[in-house]
Amino acid sequence: MKELKVLAVVVFFTLVTYWGVEPFAHSVMHKHVEGHNFAYSDINASNVKGDPAKGKAAISACTACHGIKSQGIKAPMDPVTAANTYGVNPPDLSNAGAIYDEKFLIAFMQDPAHAAIAKKMAMPPIMAGNAQGAADIAAYLKSIAPKELTPKEAFVTACGRCHANRYGKWTQIGDVPKTKGNIKTGNDVALEQFKINVAKYQDKLADYMGKLPPDLSIISRARSKEYLETFVENPQSHLKGTAMPRVGITKEGFEKVYAYLESTGDPSKPKREKTGPWVLGFFLIFTFLAYGWYKSQWKGLK
Repeated sequence: MKELKVLAVVVFFTLVTYWGVEPFAHSVMHKHVEGHNFAYSDINASNVKGDPAKGKAAISACTACHGIKSQGIKAPMDPVTAANTYGVNPPDLSNAGAIYDEKFLIAFMQDPAHAAIAKKMAMPPIMAGNAQGAADIAAYLKSIAPKELTPKEAFVTACGRCHANRYGKWTQIGDVPKTKGNIKTGNDVALEQFKINVAKYQDKLADYMGKLPPDLSIISRARSKEYLETFVENPQSHLKGTAMPRVGITKEGFEKVYAYLESTGDPSKPKREKTGPWVLGFFLIFTFLAYGWYKSQWKGLK
């Protein structure tokens, strides 16, 4: 009887801590930020309808800095040279129409710093005061965008120029190359040159952003999905004054990015979820067997 009372006390205080103290402490240390489902209500909706054909004719305003691989348009500079010039590598626009909110794109081309809520932007307002021109380009980017992106493609487009993902073997300038040399001893020339280029890029990026953006390999385990969603939607809502700009992705785009972050941060999750019911079933069966054995052993001894 004494043991049951001790157990009851332990269970009581454990539950109080779990459902009372811990949530309160979390609410004090991490304020709740209300999400807006990536609606970008602070950006005025443009009633201008974009024309993809006109956007294609005007896309040269973008390709002076950006590549569009899917259309055979190469980037004017390699990532390291671009970082030396701008501080960060301008993104390839092949997937832009699939992941970025159209209203955001139109506003971004007219005033990048305002749309991104950023103090510093390398991109100039290429369509300042020209909502129709911005809408045409946005319509063109949407017309050439693939109907479906993989989670990694979404991550690379939205985050990959500033953030590395070590577990996904991604760096800010691309995937870590697969080489035939002796990678463990560092004797592979191509790999070593790649590492040098990554270091050069990261130095310029750190200067541009104020510090090097963090590796996102396990961010899905360090932060909740709600936190990441509201942070990506508006970084200033969590970190006032942060150098990270608002990237302007859609809700569907965020889900793709988060799926990739989950796959690198917790790669065993699908297997664990699949195995879980079998483990619980084993314990249930074992409990019945153990109880039956207990009854048989104590039968006639009471």
